[in-house]
Amino acid sequence: MVLGVEYDGGAFHGFQSQAHAESVQDALEDAIGQVADERVRIVAAGRTDAGVHATGQVVSFRTAAERPLDAWRRGVSSLTPDTIGIVWARDTQAFHARYDAVWRRYVYVYSDAPERPVIHRGLVAWCQMPLEPERMHAAAQCLLGEQDFSTFRAAGCQSKTPYRNVHAIRVARKSGYVAIDITANAFLLHMVRNIAGALCSVGVGELGSTDLRELLRKQDRSQAPPTAQPQGLYLVGVGYPGMDTPVRPPPVIA
Repeated sequence: MVLGVEYDGGAFHGFQSQAHAESVQDALEDAIGQVADERVRIVAAGRTDAGVHATGQVVSFRTAAERPLDAWRRGVSSLTPDTIGIVWARDTQAFHARYDAVWRRYVYVYSDAPERPVIHRGLVAWCQMPLEPERMHAAAQCLLGEQDFSTFRAAGCQSKTPYRNVHAIRVARKSGYVAIDITANAFLLHMVRNIAGALCSVGVGELGSTDLRELLRKQDRSQAPPTAQPQGLYLVGVGYPGMDTPVRPPPVIA
């Protein structure tokens, strides 16, 4: 079975199961297990960090239970906290949500209003200076293609290689916010948030487009700007061969 999932990451200590903290995985496995009437283990397309949201997460699991698709969607949603929802369900055999994915798409949302975003405080990040999205977009194009992204890789990343292939990256102002929209085959630990932090520095004039290119070339995380806050980040879609999955933008800019 395959489920499309959305969640408010601010309510959890990340996606991955943890012994002494609430996680999205634990909440989903408990709810799915009740519907299936058996214990299940799920696999996610992306293991988001604490505070990171998802509108287009994909999870897969194996079960002997046979239920109508709408029963999976409605049943699991009714048993999860109100910070998790099931958007769609499909019965697909021999499917792995993580290893079968060919692209992931994230959107990072900044508010650059003079006052901090009180109502949307857990849904966007705040840059305390005005941003220039056109400058950010132009600078970001140096990140396209397959490259070594060590500069934007967290110290605790366990990936065997720092190479990732960025398919597209766009920066634009939407609904009063600045949105960084990035698609790649996969991402390193904190890669999107580290890129967002660097592009914020570009947007306020602290870095130029050539500076970003030089940072990428140095392959040194310590030389780059700080990591952006988690609450601005959304996993909005995941792509698979032969499967049409929706891309769902963050509600604050939809």
